Amino acid sequence: MINRLAVIGVGLIGGSLALSLKSKGAVNEVVGYSRSDEARQEALSLGIIDKAADSIAEAVVDADVVFVAVPMGAMASVFAEMSEHIRPEAIITDGGSAKAQVVSSAREALGDKFKQFVPGHPIAGTEKSGPAAAFATLYENHRIVLTPVSETDSAATAKIKMMWQLTGAEVFEMDVEHHDTVLAATSHLPHVLAFNLVGMLAQRDDCDEVLRYAAGGFRDFSRIASSDAV
Repeated sequence: MINRLAVIGVGLIGGSLALSLKSKGAVNEVVGYSRSDEARQEALSLGIIDKAADSIAEAVVDADVVFVAVPMGAMASVFAEMSEHIRPEAIITDGGSAKAQVVSSAREALGDKFKQFVPGHPIAGTEKSGPAAAFATLYENHRIVLTPVSETDSAATAKIKMMWQLTGAEVFEMDVEHHDTVLAATSHLPHVLAFNLVGMLAQRDDCDEVLRYAAGGFRDFSRIASSDAV
């Protein structure tokens, strides 16, 4: 049981974790923070979070578990902002898709609290984003990869593994480098190709005519290009 979960980034990934744990009765309180006040209030009105924090410091100060679900480019600043406000025994984890970068940022920002950081990557999602896209069953029958490093506290890893298992996910462990190699091929490259293909077609003068002849194969391949590019 998690007494207080802090979710930094209350969109699809963070919001779905909160909803799933709430549905299982596995968390007493969820405090959420997003840079956008509109997103915070939407998450509150949808019942994703129980309290909307006005800052990262406020969100994490009394949390037992902190889940960082922000774009990769924001990870370093989020870790830096929370570092002095986290309880020594709090466990921090994340949903970033490139683990070497996340681990490096966390190690630099968290200092002696880095041992409480359990790097993770939920391999689940949709092309939609924002609090309204979140749903409680997102992680059921999906894979979650944890990439603990030599400093990572084993008890913290075990607790985060149990947390994800409660959502109905299968949890695996990989080393950081292997994770990034595998996901570059299976996730990042398809995203890059889809975004570039759609971008190239959108710049054509005859874009409407070309897309008129697009069939199911194009729709399936290009679906992820409608997701948030950030």
